[in-house]
Amino acid sequence: MKLPLGYRYSALYAGIRKVTKADLALIVSDAPATAAAVFTTNLVQAAPVRLARNNLEASGGVVRAVLINAGNANCATRTGDKVALATTKALARELKCPASHVFPASTGVIGVEMEANKVVEAVPELVQGLDAGQFDAAADAIMTTDLVRKTASTEVEGIRIAGMTKGSGMIHPNMATTLAFVMTDAAVAAASLRVMLKRAVERSYNRLSVDGDMSTNDTLLVMANGASGKRVTQANRAMFEEALAEVCESLARQIAADGEGARKLVEIEVAGARDNETAARIARAIANSPLVKTAIAGGDPNWGRILSAAGASGAMFDPGAVDIWLQCVKVCRKGLAAQYDEESLIKALRNREIGMKFHIAGGGLGQARFWTCDLTKGYIEINGSYRT
Repeated sequence: MKLPLGYRYSALYAGIRKVTKADLALIVSDAPATAAAVFTTNLVQAAPVRLARNNLEASGGVVRAVLINAGNANCATRTGDKVALATTKALARELKCPASHVFPASTGVIGVEMEANKVVEAVPELVQGLDAGQFDAAADAIMTTDLVRKTASTEVEGIRIAGMTKGSGMIHPNMATTLAFVMTDAAVAAASLRVMLKRAVERSYNRLSVDGDMSTNDTLLVMANGASGKRVTQANRAMFEEALAEVCESLARQIAADGEGARKLVEIEVAGARDNETAARIARAIANSPLVKTAIAGGDPNWGRILSAAGASGAMFDPGAVDIWLQCVKVCRKGLAAQYDEESLIKALRNREIGMKFHIAGGGLGQARFWTCDLTKGYIEINGSYRT
């Protein structure tokens, strides 16, 4: 993996988790970076989400360092705001930068008081351990119920983009959360970065579902420090934006593949809808359907559940114009059962990756791609004991 220039990383165990595993990560740009972020739209938001948003506004879209803890969401507690502020100030003092240039993020259990001193006391060692080669260590430290590290990178015309993310499930009340941090060594104006990030998220993280529950801590941050000497201009903006979106898509896909208890990654394609918004609405309903997800888990080509989920989405379409494919096998033609070799398809549904296509005839141009996973007993086991 070719990492962007001008960034260093660090990770250590600060005692936040119950198990002895790195739970504190740090990302530092050697020079102040322009930044853009998107956050959860949940009405209940964690203290670090509120502070990160305020710091971005106060700094005019500049971030020098990202401080991430795992094991505690720092949400719905009496001291959450004080903890978020104390920890970011401690890091700012150590890095000798404005506190508004520190971007906090947390993931873990909701409703449990977090001890600020555990982070504050670990900050000097965390800063001392900064190194450009510690990218993977930082990516590991932000994991909660994740089974695998999730990273992605690309390089276009001398510009490097790399990202790390975490996320496996989000379930009330003890949600595991989605966090993502993407770095580039290109110089990008903050206003342009915000626009490009919004579009990249729309085709990646907003096209992702593990269990249909929204987190209190969801955060995706993009930083651009210009260390490569390359600048994003009108001439190369489309190329850069596509590369950014591809990194985000890869990260989102990895989250779906590592869904809690999941054994299968499901990619849903909807085409022929009235518009893209309608297509996305249909895809999201299919992805969130427990009946569809359990059918995939059991290797059952029950296309009626797919059609039913789409019909319950609120999107308008003609059920009699729908064709459905599973693993490239047409199972539904014009809203009715198609002829196919069920035994062969059941065998194909045992694969680790499942392809599903929902097409509406009639010339509509709306399309969407969505990622989800199957729903198994493992999901219940993980979330039944998440806090304890």
